[in-house]
Amino acid sequence: MNKGIYIANTEPQTGKVIVALGILKMLLSKVSRVGYFRPIISDFPKGKKDNHIQTMISYFNLDMKYEEAYGFTISEVVRLKKSGKELLLIDKIIEKYKNIEARFDVVLVEGSDFESKGVAFEFDLNAEIAKNLSIPTLIVSSAHDKDIKDAVSNLDLAVKTYVEKDVTVLAVFMNRVIESDCEKMKEELKKVIPTKTRYGVIPEVKKLSSPTIKEIYDEIGGEVLFGENLMNKKADKFNIGAMQLRNYLEHVGENCLVITPGDRADIIMGALQANASANYPSISGIILTGGLIPGETILKLIDGLQNIVPIILVDEDTFNVANKIGNVKSKVRPGDTKKVDLCISIFEKYINTEFSIDRFKSIKTNVMTPRMFQYKLVTKAKSVKKHIVLPEGTDTRILEAAVNLVEQNVVDITLLGKRDDILDKANKIGVNINEDEINIIDPATSEHYEDYWKTYFELRKHKNIPDDLARDTMLNVSFFGTMMVYKGDADGMVSGAAHTTAHTIVPALQFIKTKPGVNTVSSVFFMCLDDHVSVFGDCAVNINPNADQLAEIAISSAESAKAFGIDPKVALLSYSSGSSGSGVEVEKVKEATQKAIELHPDLKIEGPIQYDAAVDPIVGKSKMPNSKVAGQANVLIFPDLNTGNNTYKAVQRETGAVAIGPMLQGLKKPVNDLSRGCTVDDIFNTVVITAIQAQNQE
Repeated sequence: MNKGIYIANTEPQTGKVIVALGILKMLLSKVSRVGYFRPIISDFPKGKKDNHIQTMISYFNLDMKYEEAYGFTISEVVRLKKSGKELLLIDKIIEKYKNIEARFDVVLVEGSDFESKGVAFEFDLNAEIAKNLSIPTLIVSSAHDKDIKDAVSNLDLAVKTYVEKDVTVLAVFMNRVIESDCEKMKEELKKVIPTKTRYGVIPEVKKLSSPTIKEIYDEIGGEVLFGENLMNKKADKFNIGAMQLRNYLEHVGENCLVITPGDRADIIMGALQANASANYPSISGIILTGGLIPGETILKLIDGLQNIVPIILVDEDTFNVANKIGNVKSKVRPGDTKKVDLCISIFEKYINTEFSIDRFKSIKTNVMTPRMFQYKLVTKAKSVKKHIVLPEGTDTRILEAAVNLVEQNVVDITLLGKRDDILDKANKIGVNINEDEINIIDPATSEHYEDYWKTYFELRKHKNIPDDLARDTMLNVSFFGTMMVYKGDADGMVSGAAHTTAHTIVPALQFIKTKPGVNTVSSVFFMCLDDHVSVFGDCAVNINPNADQLAEIAISSAESAKAFGIDPKVALLSYSSGSSGSGVEVEKVKEATQKAIELHPDLKIEGPIQYDAAVDPIVGKSKMPNSKVAGQANVLIFPDLNTGNNTYKAVQRETGAVAIGPMLQGLKKPVNDLSRGCTVDDIFNTVVITAIQAQNQE
């Protein structure tokens, strides 16, 4: 069976990359080894490379070199065709593809971009390549600047052309559709697309079609005078500031790029003030033309402003600069993970991938890569959407993660804090908080505040707290967020990016409390190694657990593993294996193992056991030959926090493993703690596992 799938365009600027990224991510969730190949790429100036190839290899960490990921440049193709060597061209492409196919479970093949002048020539060539590779095809078309019937007719013709060449068309995608036309577009596609061919409709997304200031800067050059940290802001449109300020302000639009000569201080300052004003839209940046730098007094004035947008000085005149900017097309570039994430989230939101999953069901793998595990987690979280509260609403990492989560439609989010402070911080880092999608609550002004503090007072009155202390306590964002979870106004909480572990856990212990039969709240990390996932516990909460606590941590960790699709084989770690050693710590682990076995005789549990004997089949067999766990343990329980915390960090740093967590276990409702050194990805992953915990506790 051929193990490839071909993605082809019908024309330029279809947004094919959205489909390519989405399909590649889906494939990596099913198999561990996915290759990528582009038979034809555009010509690039010396030193430049194909964006798609670089992005796919770097973002998905594919085991490939750039040079092996493509066949020919378009100019090489033209030369071969002119010299009558078309058969050689196809033979070489097949040869290169087969070399990749031999190394991987599946190969994603992406057709050319139609950036050359011979559009018809490229269309036929892509169809011919797909035919000769004998792999099924996905066709991507665009409805941009077309009415529905013309767009459908164009795609219908493309499908018929491929079918006539005996190419199996698995699915077609109509991209860049006006959102209000999506349902009508589906109806029209249904009329013409063959029954066995799936179809999908993806709306036009302004965030993808609008270039960033950085993309514009790369095209026009110049000198960045201000706002270098905000170069990823989108420019949805641009206009020229040439008229008097009072008239120009009427033309300022949301995310507008202002182009004006550098000596027009009135336009410059007026645009900046409009950006800061609640009565005018936010601009994306200012381009100063003619090589005219504003005077020192103006520069000093600008430097003292808050929320300065990117201001770029160029030598060319206004007319030429405007023409260049008008020709800048937004592209997915290597390193622009936000745009890649957005492309994938759009694809996953609008497209059902079952048509391609079915194609590769016969490919089996026992490997569980980090990306496969993360994909499964996100898919699970999306299946029953949950509402997560993030108390640290002004932390920049929290803001970025919140936007990513909402854009990918993973969870509903509430941020806690003063609205103006949150929006101001978001604006400073170039993050767009859509208040229709992300809820912002200030505890002090919330409609729930009185109910919450009174509830807290009732829950804690046995501790003789005065009501004014209850009032003050509920102004604390961690207590307020935890109360949201307790009252059912949120399904889970994630905090700790800017606060201590105690700040996160204490409210949960006070009134969410532990599950029935559980006395010990503990934590686990999901350690995503190259080919499998292990559960490490406890690495974040209990400093020196006794035997009873250690047994409970082992049982809770096994239950957590089961909840996330891992068949638990539990190893209670020590510095000796079996009966080979003695000492207070070894005896503690022995006792904990016996207690855990007595409580849950159905679980596969071993202890005490050394780390190498637990995870290495050869060592495990030599040290504990009769054990059902030795050499294959995937739930590793450490005897104390010192050992656990240091070991998870050592494994993470030395192996490059992805550590997802810590996830707290044992509470009635999910509350999870972040490290103060957490990244945006850490926050994203912790919110995802919190949402899954909420699903599992229903």
